[in-house]
Amino acid sequence: MGRKGKMIEETIESKYLEEIMTLKMYQPETFSPLYKYNICIMQDGNDYFQMGRIATLSDRLHEAEEITNTVFIGIHYKDKFDRREKYHPSGKQNEAYTKFLVNEVVPLLDDILPTYHMGQSRALMGDSLAGTLAFMTALKYPNTFGKVIMQSPYVDETVLDALENAKDIHSIDIYHTIGTDETNVDTTDGKQMDFVKPNRTLKEALKEKGSTYTYHELEGGQHTWKYWQKDMKRLLTTMFEE
Repeated sequence: MGRKGKMIEETIESKYLEEIMTLKMYQPETFSPLYKYNICIMQDGNDYFQMGRIATLSDRLHEAEEITNTVFIGIHYKDKFDRREKYHPSGKQNEAYTKFLVNEVVPLLDDILPTYHMGQSRALMGDSLAGTLAFMTALKYPNTFGKVIMQSPYVDETVLDALENAKDIHSIDIYHTIGTDETNVDTTDGKQMDFVKPNRTLKEALKEKGSTYTYHELEGGQHTWKYWQKDMKRLLTTMFEE
């Protein structure tokens, strides 16, 4: 069965990253410049399209009017090392990647799509380190990104400190999941890490902040797309409700 929507590619010659970055944009079947659209920018973009089945879900949920008009934008990485450099809070390109999102990606999308030009209509989404990147970027630029979706994010003291010092957290809607079996996750540096405990710490800190916040623990969930994909419909209908 073919896609009902339309996939479009755009490239950005990023001055911050000093490389050409590709954006894959999936527009719903009824896309029209006469309507306004929310945008959901996904790090690990190819994974969200292939394993997360975002295009199929977009077709189904738009047709059923279960989500509001939304264009899904995927940005991918070269390899796991490039991913770590860009997404990890202490990665060498983390700051440059954040500036790329804020100063290059958002202006391009606002130029070529009929967007609302408002933070609440822009979401950042990611799994694991990509979820961390989404969260940290929105904390730093809450007027630019008003929605965060993080599936099993990597959480360390840098992340918790950033939340503690965040000023406009109340303007951000957050969706957060962690699997109950994510206690021995293999990391890029060859170590294993318990993701459950720090994610629960993050949950408590967010609740104390009084954020607009949705949290789910996926029973038996592990650090894989098998579990993230199963939660995708609930995630999208929660964050982009019609």
